[in-house]
Amino acid sequence: VQLQASGGGLVQAGGSLTLSCAASGRTFSSYIAGWFRQAPGKERELVASINWRGNTYYADSVQGRFTISRDNAKNAVYLQMNSLKPEDTAVYYCARSSGSYHFGYDYWGQGTQVTVSS
Repeated sequence: VQLQASGGGLVQAGGSLTLSCAASGRTFSSYIAGWFRQAPGKERELVASINWRGNTYYADSVQGRFTISRDNAKNAVYLQMNSLKPEDTAVYYCARSSGSYHFGYDYWGQGTQVTVSS
């Protein structure tokens, strides 16, 4: 499986961005997919994840502002990010899990930079 993340960029605080993750190779649709982020000097953290039924998990820091979704026909996962804050600035990665919402991520995309200016 190869994952390609895209959609990052520079946005002002309060703005919105939508990240996309396209999967190639084996099917993505029957696995949990997640979005992680890593800010400079900080550990990578799970932002949101979604299973094959569309059930979701969100980190407290993004609950109510971010929405994860998937299009199984397109083998893709998305992260709609609204009301962005400077602390959302990070490299965002999509990944596939063979385990749970929080563990078992075995395939990773290359990352896309999101920068939120104040």
